[in-house]
Amino acid sequence: MNRLRIRSFAGYNAWANRRLYDAAAQLEDADYRADRGAFFRSVHGTLNHLLVADRIWMRRFTGEGDAPKRLDVILYDRLEDLRLAREAEDARIVAFARGLTEETLAGSIRYARVTTGEVFAQPLAPALDHFFNHQTHHRGQVHALLTGLGVEAPELDLLFYHRDSGEGASVKVADVRS
Repeated sequence: MNRLRIRSFAGYNAWANRRLYDAAAQLEDADYRADRGAFFRSVHGTLNHLLVADRIWMRRFTGEGDAPKRLDVILYDRLEDLRLAREAEDARIVAFARGLTEETLAGSIRYARVTTGEVFAQPLAPALDHFFNHQTHHRGQVHALLTGLGVEAPELDLLFYHRDSGEGASVKVADVRS
């Protein structure tokens, strides 16, 4: 995985989170917090988990920052506070990605799993693959919850980010509708 792809994924992550939080803000508080059968129960629980996991991984990658001790901890009770923390973490992720070199990406990290305490040595590039894939996985869960609650969930496809950000090479050349 090269550093330009990592930078792109970091930018995409921040873009997708902004869009998802905008949609979540349309919910009534009771719907936002209600247990909907998701792994982290609610929109609120899942958005908190995403921030928790990102902080854990960023601590592993950088040796800096908070690293919660549980995957289901609620870091912020209010959506507004959670969003501010999310934006700050996304800025941290983008800055981290910008600082990566190919040499760094070829290295490895050591970390202990939160749930078991097992210690692993892990090549950095696949750990970053997991980091960004994990975010996409749980954003998809929130997206489904929002749809089920009647909120128009935003487009989160990577190609839409590329078009919005100018990173992609795709250009609309026609509008073909039947």
